[in-house]
Amino acid sequence: MKFKYFAAAMALSLGTVAQAQRFAVLSDVHVTPGNANDKALRDAVRDINGGDYDFVVVNGDLTNEGSDKEIANIKEILDGITLPLYVLPGNHENNWSQSATKTFVDTFGGDRFVATVDSLVIVGINCGPYMKMGDGHIKQEDLHWLRSTLAEKAKPGYKVLSFNHYPIQDDLDNWRDYASVLLDYPVIGHINGHYHTWKPYDIGGIPGAMTRALDMRDGKPGYAVVEVGPEWIHFYNKNIGEAAVPKFAFAVNTSHKPLADNKSGEWTSPEGWEVTRLWADSASVFTRLGFDKDNVYFGNSLGQARAVGKGDGRLRWSIPTGASLFSRPVVTAPGKVAVPTATGIMFVTADGKPVKTLKSKEGPYVADGLLTADGKAYIQGGYKRLERRNPRNGKLVWSYDSLFNYCQAAPVVDGDDVIFGAWDTNLRCVSLKDGRLKWVWNNGKTANMLGPGNVVPVVTDDKVIIVAPDRYMTAIDRRTGRQLWRDKSHRYREALGVSEDGTRAYAKTMDGELVAVSTAGDTFDELWTVDMGLGYEHAPCIVVEKDGVVYAGSRRGIVTAVDPQARKVLWSLPVGVSEINGIDVDPTGGDIFVSLIEGTIFRIHKQ
Repeated sequence: MKFKYFAAAMALSLGTVAQAQRFAVLSDVHVTPGNANDKALRDAVRDINGGDYDFVVVNGDLTNEGSDKEIANIKEILDGITLPLYVLPGNHENNWSQSATKTFVDTFGGDRFVATVDSLVIVGINCGPYMKMGDGHIKQEDLHWLRSTLAEKAKPGYKVLSFNHYPIQDDLDNWRDYASVLLDYPVIGHINGHYHTWKPYDIGGIPGAMTRALDMRDGKPGYAVVEVGPEWIHFYNKNIGEAAVPKFAFAVNTSHKPLADNKSGEWTSPEGWEVTRLWADSASVFTRLGFDKDNVYFGNSLGQARAVGKGDGRLRWSIPTGASLFSRPVVTAPGKVAVPTATGIMFVTADGKPVKTLKSKEGPYVADGLLTADGKAYIQGGYKRLERRNPRNGKLVWSYDSLFNYCQAAPVVDGDDVIFGAWDTNLRCVSLKDGRLKWVWNNGKTANMLGPGNVVPVVTDDKVIIVAPDRYMTAIDRRTGRQLWRDKSHRYREALGVSEDGTRAYAKTMDGELVAVSTAGDTFDELWTVDMGLGYEHAPCIVVEKDGVVYAGSRRGIVTAVDPQARKVLWSLPVGVSEINGIDVDPTGGDIFVSLIEGTIFRIHKQ
């Protein structure tokens, strides 16, 4: 047998590994009911049951879209495993989930695990991204749980093996925080999938191992076998029905080196602006922000709806809702806040007293809702529907339910037009009055994830402009839905905004540029492009112009201010390391507010 060695210092002994724990790792199985991987996974289960293993880990990407049907199917298959089983979700369960990640947790009993096998502690946590395009992210509460769990379980003489779907590298925005926890304990390795390949790497002295997918390019389905002995960790490739083949090995080592100092998050307020951290949450935050004259409203990954004072940053109240929140709260009337949840809409008074909860049978709310400018309509997207409700009592006025997937971004309401996208490839315009469909447009693609599912359209008197993951900017006739033009001169994605006077649409590209396009005329007219120095970008954070300054947010916690007249970057601030959920203007005070996935909220005041 020949092994590939990890680092020159790790020489392999071919002697028998005594007192070894031997287990199977399934990763990136990507099962849709009836597809080729469905059969291959059933074959793998039989193969595993016939082997000599202590336990089995399924390390993320069990499905393709995280739908309830897919999760029920994968659960039925995995129930056939006769050994102790530990299951983690991957980006395909977290990013495209019919239930906003709730069904996975309900089905498998959680999205993290810990167990002790002899003197080996195995521990795994979830990694996102959560319900929108983004980098991997470890939730704040999972980092707290991981530290406290290892403090309890990693007793003297014990060793720890870590699992996650993502590698502990730059793929995770807060990988340094994750690694810092593991480096404090006797962790002998980290095992991940995601890349559908075998690859060893290093995490400050902790050996990392990327392992295979169920389906590989050689057409032979299979899984990884790991054997942990007193001195070595051996990794094997196991094709179904064939003997295991060695891949590489790590020496068991608990002497770790600290990570290099990271000063990328250091900043001071730019001249002429005051940037203040208003709030740091104990959990992660996936929502944009709602406002009234006193408070900022948001939800976190623990399902807590919260209000924080705009002036002092003090927590006013926190109410549990039962599952992670993804949709921003909306102030629907004086003293009343609507909180869209995984199971309905909760109405709360501004001082934190629940009034009522309108239960939903159709699925979660992950879209950003809004109150119309005249205060007479509350518009809220949901799973396979867009609703108009009475803003004072929440009563349903109409529901447009001819969607084939969920809404995610906020709609735009202008006159009698409500214009919005959904993850079913379509952009629609319906009547504000009665929900009647006026027109529908799509880009001709059949893949849902290439459509305008998470973009806030730019709407002018005569046209609608969007960008989408198909990397086009498109202009549509507002009255008829007829396509006017499409442009692919830049790598557009989902970040879009409009100038205060409505004459320019702003798009942040996948190359970190800000592109300004004229909203006049029936042909594409690029006005200018500014390189914001962000590099690769995919955060769907909207672009906002306020008081003659354009603000854009990045996937790595950078807020950039651009002067659209001088066509130059005024400043860029790395206020965090994780994706910026949104850039929101406080309608009562005019300040800019941003929330980051890592759980922080910042106020930006132009002096």
